[in-house]
Amino acid sequence: MKNGKRKRRLGRETGWFWFFISPWIIGFCTFTAIPMLASFYYSFTDWDMFQAGSFVGLDNYKRLFQEDMFYQAVYNTFYYALFYVVLSTLLSLFVAVLLNYPLKGRRIFRTIFYIPTLVPVVVTALLFFRVFAPEGPVNAVLGFLGIEGPTWFFSETWSKPALIMMSLWGLGTAFILLLSGLQGIPGELYEAARIDGSGAWAEFRYITVPMLSPVIFYNVVMGIINSLQVFTQVYVIGTNALMPGGSTGSGGGPGNSLLSIVQLLYIKGFRDYKMGYASAIAWVLLVIILLFTMLVFKSSALWTYYEEERK
Repeated sequence: MKNGKRKRRLGRETGWFWFFISPWIIGFCTFTAIPMLASFYYSFTDWDMFQAGSFVGLDNYKRLFQEDMFYQAVYNTFYYALFYVVLSTLLSLFVAVLLNYPLKGRRIFRTIFYIPTLVPVVVTALLFFRVFAPEGPVNAVLGFLGIEGPTWFFSETWSKPALIMMSLWGLGTAFILLLSGLQGIPGELYEAARIDGSGAWAEFRYITVPMLSPVIFYNVVMGIINSLQVFTQVYVIGTNALMPGGSTGSGGGPGNSLLSIVQLLYIKGFRDYKMGYASAIAWVLLVIILLFTMLVFKSSALWTYYEEERK
């Protein structure tokens, strides 16, 4: 009798479990799993969104790795991801440490640093397009200092640095996570270090950074994933920063200096209607993101500290 009641109860609990989780399963299959499988299949076809495509095997991937524009997009994306991830990690850590001190009005400053995160990316891109304009405020300040400012987004050389500086404006999320981690570090650790004669740099190096390493690890992983998928900023700015003879008409800025992998995917899929080719680009990008993410996860054992593992 008891076994029968237990089985009926487990059966009801299992039924309720599947009932409550079914909306997520339906949504995942409808909006993630099925589109991904369809994209994988289309990457082996010449589908153009209007007619049923024919199977072409690995032709899309072969043409992709023979296209100069793809390598230009990879270089631009890697350049942006490398400098953005490094600089954003260092800058957000610096701001978090600075605003963790008991300064007067620090709550106001915390709010000010977080506000840019709430601004839509399109608005941010248009704003900084004006800020870094040849006659904009940045060049005006440089001119006041006796420095001739570059043309920024209109220059093949300076367009990517300007894009990176623009992206560093919205570090609110990473800054808040690091600030929360700082407030969770036991004060006894700093007191013990001061008793032993440690200075501010030693406390930062041997206490703050190790205790914050899990948060830094999370920010680095998310920064890599997001920066390798950069699109909106480069599309808005690249489309507006077209100079006569300086762009190929792809919307990638002067000389395609701002062309990213996702933007190339958009061009091939929604402008040239080569959706099979665009699907191949998407899967190559997925592999790139997986490789870099796995590399960071593998290296995390060397620099990430988890207090639970020491117990």
